[in-house]
Amino acid sequence: MLLLLILRWNENSPINPMDNNGLLFSEDTSTAKAESSAHHQKRPWLILVVDDEQEIHNVTRLVLKSVQFDGRPLQFLNAYSAQEAKDILQQEQDIALAIIDVVMETDDAGLTLVNWIRKELTNDKIRLVLRTGQPGQAPEQQVIENYDINDYKDKTDLTQVKMKTLVYAALRSYRDIVTIDRSKQGLERVIKATSTIYQNYSMESFASAILDQINRLLNYEYDSIYASAIRAMAASHKPNSSHFEVVATTGNIATQIDSSPNKAIPPDIIDGFNQALLAKQSLYLDDRFFGYFITNRGHEHLLYVSPGNKLTETELHLLKLYSNSVAIALESRNLHNEVEETQRELIFRLSGAMERHSAETGAHVKRVAEIAELLALKYGLGEEFAAQIKLASPLHDIGKIGIPDNILKKPGPLDPLEWEQMKTHSDIGYQLLGNSDKALINLAAIIACQHHENWDGSGYPKGLKGYDIHVAGRITALADVFDALGSKRCYKAPWDAQSILDEIQLLSGTKFEPGLVELLMLHHKELLAIREKFPD
Repeated sequence: MLLLLILRWNENSPINPMDNNGLLFSEDTSTAKAESSAHHQKRPWLILVVDDEQEIHNVTRLVLKSVQFDGRPLQFLNAYSAQEAKDILQQEQDIALAIIDVVMETDDAGLTLVNWIRKELTNDKIRLVLRTGQPGQAPEQQVIENYDINDYKDKTDLTQVKMKTLVYAALRSYRDIVTIDRSKQGLERVIKATSTIYQNYSMESFASAILDQINRLLNYEYDSIYASAIRAMAASHKPNSSHFEVVATTGNIATQIDSSPNKAIPPDIIDGFNQALLAKQSLYLDDRFFGYFITNRGHEHLLYVSPGNKLTETELHLLKLYSNSVAIALESRNLHNEVEETQRELIFRLSGAMERHSAETGAHVKRVAEIAELLALKYGLGEEFAAQIKLASPLHDIGKIGIPDNILKKPGPLDPLEWEQMKTHSDIGYQLLGNSDKALINLAAIIACQHHENWDGSGYPKGLKGYDIHVAGRITALADVFDALGSKRCYKAPWDAQSILDEIQLLSGTKFEPGLVELLMLHHKELLAIREKFPD
């Protein structure tokens, strides 16, 4: 006979007894429920015994029922054939140990089950141990060589002490394999999240992945918060909830914060954060971890973890390692944001100065930027490229800085010579911005050059036509005219909304790309709202 034991680290709740088809042997329901409740936080190891003799199940449970490993008890599932074991294995994804009886419904049922587990189920984490009462039928050397198992035992050799030794060794091996596998998966998640930072600058995505990685690596479902501290003290010189930026949350606490007014951090956690800030070190308070981390630039970050029990030194080390990684990444994001904000402000100040030079308003360039970004998003260009258009489009008329005031500020129509000189502002803008090694400045140069090109080829300075005009130029041209028609100029009064829409529709297919005009008409209320948001 071949005995099969399968141990599972149950990550959710203890397995309920199956129906009365004989797959599960357990103690009475009330006792099982009591044990389940008592050990819910410790996630019992689940043992599956597969043998066609009831006595084997009884003895196995009697020998192992007092065994605990890593402070977690055992529970038992029982199958009486290889097929019943397959049914359970297909339902359970984290089985740890199988001790397999060779002879059950067939002489090689256990061996066939081993091959099925490894090759068809493709589960390489389970520790498989063969146990037989007929060693001559399955010679040890042949079985060890031909089957992917971890041990082979004769039933007469497997005493009570050896059975416990086998189980401890299997659980320890399975635990380590699972830890390594989860570390690998977690590392992949961190790498992907890191990539997200540099592609989308999403600190929230990175920090959330880090918290999730900690949960996976340590086999806990944590309530966690990662926050950055804004070191502004209240009158009492004690920080309060308004001085923390929540970067990421996991577990039940995430739902609690999301559903609370203003996404407030619970007061007891705020108090723990305050104590860690004042102490400038990580603290344990009621078995809850309040991590404190400070970067080289003096920025403070806080991590709250509530595992429900004391953390080990290894767990603390991992928490500090990953939390420091988040702090460093957050520092990089903040530096990037500072550079980007500085760049954005310089662009708007420069474009605003140009607009004032041409007797227009600085609000015009802000509106053009917002309108261009919205059109780019609706056009399907993606958030990153739309953001680039938003930053570059305010410089569309930068070339007007080279046009004389008597032309720029002329209250009436320009004569032919004046108009030809005015048209040179596109080339001037391109010359000012072109040949830069910065993608954003190059995009601004293209917009400056092409935002007066027309869809039918009648525009300037190059007479480009259709899709030969860069999409950023086509979008900015439409955004510029849409806003300019509604703005007061030295040579005209502002148009009303309906007149603007009628004119844009009239110019579809000649001055503007028809597809863009269609999008503008579809979303004109959102575009008009932008005008109201940034008045002259």
